[in-house]
Amino acid sequence: MRNESLIETLMPKVIEIVQEVGDFIITERRNFDMKRVEEKSPRNLVSYVDKTAEEMLIDELSLLLPNSTFVSEEFHSIEILDELSWIIDPLDGTTNFVHNFPLYTVSIALAIEQELMLGIVYDPLHKEMFHAIREHGAYLNERQIHVSKTNSLNDSLWATGFPYQDFGKLKEYVDFFYHLIKVSHGVRRLGSAAADLAWTACGRVDGFYEYGLSPWDVAGGVIIVQEAGGKITNFTGGEEVLFSKEIIASNNLIHDEFLDNFEKIYFSI
Repeated sequence: MRNESLIETLMPKVIEIVQEVGDFIITERRNFDMKRVEEKSPRNLVSYVDKTAEEMLIDELSLLLPNSTFVSEEFHSIEILDELSWIIDPLDGTTNFVHNFPLYTVSIALAIEQELMLGIVYDPLHKEMFHAIREHGAYLNERQIHVSKTNSLNDSLWATGFPYQDFGKLKEYVDFFYHLIKVSHGVRRLGSAAADLAWTACGRVDGFYEYGLSPWDVAGGVIIVQEAGGKITNFTGGEEVLFSKEIIASNNLIHDEFLDNFEKIYFSI
């Protein structure tokens, strides 16, 4: 079966699995026990909900593609992609979830021979299912979505996040944050990189940038942004983002202008 036919057959089944996991997350939030939160490292939280949701995803997705492997945070972290690789984050925005801040997502991507072919970002609280198939467009539930048409950095709204552990370039990062506030309509922090990318794809923000990220944080959202007409690069304008730990996503129209501003401050000596 050709990859395209395979993906089109898989998508509704993957969406159903993601919805089930989302329902589980919402149910557990109603009676959430803070005592069952662990701190893997300073400010990096994980709960039994993350772990159980990931087990659910791995079990169900393994049935769909028995020969597939997984890139994920809790149990199966690897640094390469096999022929068929699911890249999953069962609960992107765990800190939001723990504090009952109402935005967290389930993020899924499927890579075939190193290329992202399918992506889903699901916000279970608001029942928003962002999804995309390579060369088939991007959708929010049943409606096709597109990036914004903002063509000037001065008129743009951005999303960002801040690292939990890697503070080596934090000063430069904050310096640019200060600069961006002054030359744009503002910067928002949602607390979920997957949501940041999904919101870029549907035009709620014009772009998103962050460092200190892992493949499972961004994979699902990357293909959604691309299929919505956006552009994805790392901090130097290169195409590698999954394993670079950094990302810039935009509506494409303002990408170069943003990158010029960013490089002058972030990489300043």
